[in-house]
Amino acid sequence: MREVGDHGAITHSADDVRRAASDVLAIEDVTEGIDPGNSVRVRGRLLLPADDAWQRLNDRLRPLGWTPWLRQRAEADGTELLAMPVTFGDRPTRVLLPAILFVLTVLSCLFTGAQMVEGLTEINLNLLDGVPFTAALLGILTAHEFGHYLVARHYGSPTSLPYFIPMPFPVGPFGTMGAVITAGAPIRNKRHLLAIGAAGPVAGLLVTIPVLLLGLHLSRLEPLPAGGYWIEGNSILYAALKYAVFGQLLPSGGMDVIIHPVAFAGWAGLLVTGLNLIPVGQLDGGHIAYALLGARRARTLGWVALVGLALLTFRWQGWLLWLGLLLLFGRVQDTLMDDITELTDRQRVFALGMLVVLVLVFVPIP
Repeated sequence: MREVGDHGAITHSADDVRRAASDVLAIEDVTEGIDPGNSVRVRGRLLLPADDAWQRLNDRLRPLGWTPWLRQRAEADGTELLAMPVTFGDRPTRVLLPAILFVLTVLSCLFTGAQMVEGLTEINLNLLDGVPFTAALLGILTAHEFGHYLVARHYGSPTSLPYFIPMPFPVGPFGTMGAVITAGAPIRNKRHLLAIGAAGPVAGLLVTIPVLLLGLHLSRLEPLPAGGYWIEGNSILYAALKYAVFGQLLPSGGMDVIIHPVAFAGWAGLLVTGLNLIPVGQLDGGHIAYALLGARRARTLGWVALVGLALLTFRWQGWLLWLGLLLLFGRVQDTLMDDITELTDRQRVFALGMLVVLVLVFVPIP
């Protein structure tokens, strides 16, 4: 690795990067042979807003096989451009595996929903009994995942179709572990990260709330049974919707809602939204926190959230599993191609609003 000033001789590849950046950065030095992958680093001061600078650099360097990364210099004022000798293209969309997993998840949810028929004394194999629950739940989850997918595609970020995860009764109470999508390239900047991260919860909630209201209208208000029973946990929003339908806070006075399977699917939608909005790592809430606060403060908030979950395990031991998963897999942060461009004021208000949504839908004791 050698560093070259403005008047030094440089290799052809580094010269390409210098020329591409000449009217974007007031160049101080160029260094080639940088990790990873024999990249070229250019340090200087931006002459354009970072968003415009990245787009201009990408337009020039991408045809040459380079991808630009912009970030603030750690050791001094100014900007660092890292040109990596790799490009990210639109990868072929895999359809077969997502389709197979979706069909298996439909069957899994149908079987799970069929077990929700009142008065069952044995396993119910009539899968048609599970249609209301399955349609409601998968409608919510599909809206959530395609919210991410469509917004990512809008911003030119290659991503996979959703991979649904079947988990039939009695292994899981919903018939599925939800779904995931995988990104084919790093996200461009915080503005795109916020939009893609928030699109899932917003789209999911737009379906969840009417589904839950319909399900509550199909449900009954009855005395709690004298024997053993379990009840779904309250969030602020769930308690408010029950109050809107039944005119009282529930459970109270020995009364609660005996929920219809459609209502249970809507409650599950709120639960999933709350879990995804926890501000940790690769969760939707982690994306939103990074976009709003930056990497360092988002990481601190993530640790605060993990400590909060650890404390909640004293009230509900089921959080131990979720806490373990987040500690193992969830704390990895995104790497943005432009880590300088900040949110607009309107986007900051929206991001704060998503944190308010977390407070409204989170279920402390599911």
